[in-house]
Amino acid sequence: MDLGIAGQVAVITGGARGLGAATAQSLANEGAFIAVWDRDEPSAHALVREIEAAGGRALAVVREVASSDEVAAGVAQVVAAFGRIDILVNNAGFSHLGPVAEMTDAQWASVVGVHLTGAFNMARAVVPTMKAQRYGRIVNMSSLASMGADGMACYATVKAGLQGLTRALAVELGAHGITVNAVAPSLIRTERLRASPVFERLNALSLRGQAIQRDGLPEDVANAIAFFASACSGFVTGEVMFVTGGIRQLW
Repeated sequence: MDLGIAGQVAVITGGARGLGAATAQSLANEGAFIAVWDRDEPSAHALVREIEAAGGRALAVVREVASSDEVAAGVAQVVAAFGRIDILVNNAGFSHLGPVAEMTDAQWASVVGVHLTGAFNMARAVVPTMKAQRYGRIVNMSSLASMGADGMACYATVKAGLQGLTRALAVELGAHGITVNAVAPSLIRTERLRASPVFERLNALSLRGQAIQRDGLPEDVANAIAFFASACSGFVTGEVMFVTGGIRQLW
């Protein structure tokens, strides 16, 4: 299927590794120009080189999404390089895991700053360009954890908040030709997750609840994002797509 995004410009935050890198590769394979937005400068430049070696066009943007000034500068950098922004994937994120009573103010603020404030900053910065074009696709990375998960109070909160932001922006921006949707994965087997000391336990718990008995892979999430980013999804907005293998229980 032709996704209709060849020549379009896609900004992917947290784009250098894991789900972000898989998404960047997927959209680049469809002919989109990619802005790999990540604070990990070596990894961002490495992915840009990989995309360009395959014949694509890409740009590394090394900026912090939690800073509105950094975001404004980064968006200006993308527009200067490519002339427009058609797709925004708000994927940047991380988490502090543990009991809520042991979470510090700084830990809470840092997770909220990257996931929720970061997505707000990015959307606010790209919307004027998308409005002028009368076209845009915004995809927010939520999670199955938005439904609640032990030891993940902060992560669950921001991922649920991203669903609220998705629906609010969908209503506000639809008249301008901009759709806003979210993808909510369950446990996805990224390289970082596989290296975790708790991977085997989480993997067993996830498989126990899945209807589809195989590993969830970064490409599965990238495919869902690609649909929301495509011209094919023009009548779909304010939706949350759960990419979970049909999981029926949380752990």
